This record gives sequence, C-alpha cells and structure tokens, in this order.
Amino acid sequence: MLDRRTLIATLAAASALGAARSPARAMLADPAQSEGERLNALYERLFDMLVENDPEFATALGLDKGAHAAAKSRLADRSPAGIERSHDLYRFGLAALEKIDAAKLSGMDLVNYETFRGPWDHYVKAYDSFTYGLHSWPEPHPVTQLSGTYRSIPDFLVNQHSIADAADAEAYLARCEDFAVQLDNETNRMKTDHAAGIIPPDFVIDRTLGLYEKIMAPAAEANGLTANLKARTDAKHIPGDWTRRCAAIVAGKIYPAMRRQAAELARVRPRATHDAGVWRLPKGDAYYAYALNFATTTEMSAEAIHQLGLERMTELTARADAIFREQGMTGGTVAERLRALGEDKRFIYPNTDAGKTELIAKLNEQIEEMQRRLPEMFGRLPKAKVEIRRVPAEIEDGAAGGYYQIPALDGSRPGAYYINLRDTAENPSWTLPTLTYHEATPGHHHQIALAQEATGIPRLRRLPVYSVYTEGWGLYAEQLADEMGVYDGDLFGRLGYLQSYMFRAARLVVDTGLHHYRWSREKAISYMNEALGTPEPSNVTEVERYCVWPGQATSYMVGQTRWVATRERARAALGDKFDIRAFHDTALAAGAMPIDVLGSMIDRWVAAQKA
Repeated sequence: MLDRRTLIATLAAASALGAARSPARAMLADPAQSEGERLNALYERLFDMLVENDPEFATALGLDKGAHAAAKSRLADRSPAGIERSHDLYRFGLAALEKIDAAKLSGMDLVNYETFRGPWDHYVKAYDSFTYGLHSWPEPHPVTQLSGTYRSIPDFLVNQHSIADAADAEAYLARCEDFAVQLDNETNRMKTDHAAGIIPPDFVIDRTLGLYEKIMAPAAEANGLTANLKARTDAKHIPGDWTRRCAAIVAGKIYPAMRRQAAELARVRPRATHDAGVWRLPKGDAYYAYALNFATTTEMSAEAIHQLGLERMTELTARADAIFREQGMTGGTVAERLRALGEDKRFIYPNTDAGKTELIAKLNEQIEEMQRRLPEMFGRLPKAKVEIRRVPAEIEDGAAGGYYQIPALDGSRPGAYYINLRDTAENPSWTLPTLTYHEATPGHHHQIALAQEATGIPRLRRLPVYSVYTEGWGLYAEQLADEMGVYDGDLFGRLGYLQSYMFRAARLVVDTGLHHYRWSREKAISYMNEALGTPEPSNVTEVERYCVWPGQATSYMVGQTRWVATRERARAALGDKFDIRAFHDTALAAGAMPIDVLGSMIDRWVAAQKA
C-alpha cells in the first residue's frame, strides 16, 4: 500500500494551477508550439504550482530548497480557505486542459492528455455533489483511526523533514507551531461535518480516541517530535536549545489542540451509530459509486466487483487446497488450515526487539535475492534504493500491515517500505516474501522509482496518482515473483502468496458488502475470519479500514486483473515477438495512469511492434 499522505497530496495538487497566479497566463497559446508541446508546458507549469501550493509535498519530493526554501517552514493549509483553494484548483486545471485539442495528439502526448482529462472531470463533479469529507480522495471523515493531521504530521516531520543545519531545525519548530494551527483547522472542519450529521461510526471514534490517548501519554519532553529533533540535532552537532523549545510547543500548543480535537469526537460519540457503510450518509449510494470510480478508474458496478471477488475467492481457495493436500494436510477448511499454519511456532519470530530486528534482516535478504532476478523481467532497473523500516510504535494499532513511502526526487532520501510489527504473530515467516515483493521490489518501489526517473514524460506524470495502476502493479508484482520461480521448492511461501491474493479478493467482497449491500462491521469481520485464516485482530483492522476508506481496497485486485489481461492480450497479438521485458519497460516508463489508458497505450505499442 502506498503512503496515504503521498497519494492525497499528489491528488490534491495534481491540478495545481494556483490561484496565486492567473490560470489564463498558463493557458496562453504559443503559436510556434505544437499541441503536444502546449500540453507538456501546461503540465510543467502545473507541477511547479504543485510544489508552490503544497509545502508538505515539496518536502516529500526533496524540493523544499532554493526557490522553494520557504516551504520547509510551513504545512498544507487545512482551513476552509485552503480547502476552497483546493476545490478551485481542479476547476482551473480542467479548464486549462479543455483548451488542448486532443485530436492533434498522438503517442505519449495522447497518454499524457488521457491520464488526467477524464479523472479531473470526475473530481469536479464530485466536488459539486458532496460537501463532506476529504477533497481529493473519497474519504467521508477527515479524522479517523487511519487519517488526520494528528497521525500524518508527526510521521511526516520525523521521516521526511530533513535536518542538516540550524535553519532546518528552526523550520522543524515552525512546522510544529503550524501543526497545532492545522489541528484546529481540521477540528473546525469536523464540527461543520458533525453539525450536518456526518459522524463516523462509533467503533471508528473509539479506535481514534484510543490513539489520541497513546500519542499524548508521554510527557512533552519524551514526545516523538521532541525526541526526534533532539536526536537529529545532536547527531549533526547543531547547537541550540532544541529540546526545551520543541517540548514547549508540544505541551503548550500541540497537546491542547489535540485534546480539543479528541474532545470534539467525544462530544459526538453519543450520536454515532454502529452502521459501517457510507450508505448511511447523505447521497451515500452516489458517494460510493464515485469512490469505486475513483479507485478503479473504471465504470465497474459494485455488483460486478462483488461478483469478481467471489469468483476469485473460489479459484484461489481451490489452489491453496491443492497445495495443502500435497502435504497431506486435509483437515478443516482452507481458512482453518491457513490459520493453523499461521499459529505454528516454527514460523513466528519472537515478539521482542531482537526478534523484530531478525525479521527485518530477513526482509532485506529477500530484497537482495529479488534484485538478482529482476533482469529476467525488466530491461530497466531503478537507481533509487529502498529501506525497510518499522511503522512508528505510537500509530501501529490503527496502521496497515505494510506501506510504501516514495523517495525524494533529488535522491536525498530513498524509498521506504514500512512494516507493522505491533505483534510478530501477525507476520508468520511464510507470509512475508509476497508482502516484500508487493511493497518494495518488483512492486511499489520498482514502479514508482522508475516513474520518478523517467525522462520522456512531464514531471507531473511521474507521480503515483492512480491507485488502480500502482496497487494493481503491486499485486501483479507478487504474481511476477511467483513466475520468476521464487517459490519453487517453497510450498509454504506459495501459500503465503495465495493467501495474499485471497485477501485482496476478499476485499472486493467485503468493501462492496459494507458500502453497497449494507453489511455490518461484524458480518464483514466474520467473512474475513472464515475465508482467509488470518488473525482476527488483523481482520478487524482491515474491515475498519474499509469503513473509512470506501472503495480504495478494490483497486488492488481490479488493477491486477487488468494488468494481466493487458499483458496476455499483447502476448496473444505478438506471439513469438512478445518480449516480457519490453512490455514491462514500456508500461512502467509512462508513469501511473487510469487502467483503461494503460490498455489503450499497450494496444498502440503492440500495433507498432507488428508494423
């Protein structure tokens, strides 16, 4: 899974034809330019405005220096005015794109145009239809157990704000001050939604309040923000009263703002219902239809996605059953056998710091071994490295099992694969390889690093915008690992791979179950328990994730099926001329895009190969 803040920031600013500058200026036509040149110039301008308008994303890209140095002292504006600017930016971007004559485009220029034209139109229509939730992502509540400034900003400051000198440390403190401001901006936004009856489910509020408690438990001097600043200024020998100053901000501003936010959730808790799906909200059915379109970039209905999930579950369960039977393991359902295997002490790392260190060392070995195999499937390999890190302890309880954070564009920070080690029993050794291949290589890191390093597309197109493409690729990468033979002689590892696929198929069933068929939270958890054999605490976390991120979980399997269908269509058309390495290099060199645009691009590539 991609880091949520990265995706939201990308999408929020992807059309950033900033209100601070006249959009008309960026749309002026140069008669000497071709239509493709005009389009690329527009995208380059949009990218510059992205960096100017979102200081957090400027930092994520490593661009908060030079002309953009001021960004390093600021956070994104979460006030009503800031939200309104975000709303307007999509309109400006769409208006600029509508001035491009698509009939005059071909090749990569056409791909570049198609990548944003349709989706931006959907975003604008959604803005006009829904007044609640996040603007740029189908997320009905701005603060939950998985989302909100209280989670994202500490993680951002610790892992993405670089500190090399006193100016960087001062910028860190300035952002800590702004953190408190943005918490209050977000709280005011919550109050507006709550007044309109847009209240999270009771179990979401309870989980979120528990996280606030955990985050605010340490004294200000021991808070992660303070400790991080002290450790990094000490390491760089930067003189200054950093610990005292940061602790004063935490105690005097951040904790009070966080308590105000928690108090607002506690205030509306008596009004919260236990209903899990967005159908309970105003225009809830339409909201979910938009969420599915956003996640999959297709017109697939909830019914079709639900049915796809059921069919894939049947197929994958049968494949897992066959492997178990080869081993003489026939007792119980496939889920029961997977659960027994998951509880087998032979496969559980000690739930200690030493055990977790050993687990991460094993993941690094798996990445190194995969690196040796990559030339079988790829002609181009990324230059950027990837590191494996633990999810910060204070947010482990609500976090996903693993996620990926993009590298800085300038190479100053590698990509990072985060794994949740709250309990090593949730990560039996036979389940880890496929997770690593999904998050690191040949999955997210491989795809995103190559896109960032691409030279033939505008900078805006190098960003990981479309979940169906990026998460579909991550799941497809798990299949590639199997096709490369990593599980030859490792039947338990192959079971981990199949369980991972079963998990993504179950998501199709459960997400649509919750939001379209009006399943309860408990029914969804029961389905996961009975279908997958994964630990119930993990299934609870997952189901509660789907409740607050409607549609997102469908992008994985829908995307993977389209990646495979596109590949096999190309293979059938080219026959002996089909080159798997050329296919992958072509698809990845073009950056993320709607999944149907990928299919059209590859069809044109096939035609060129046959010519």
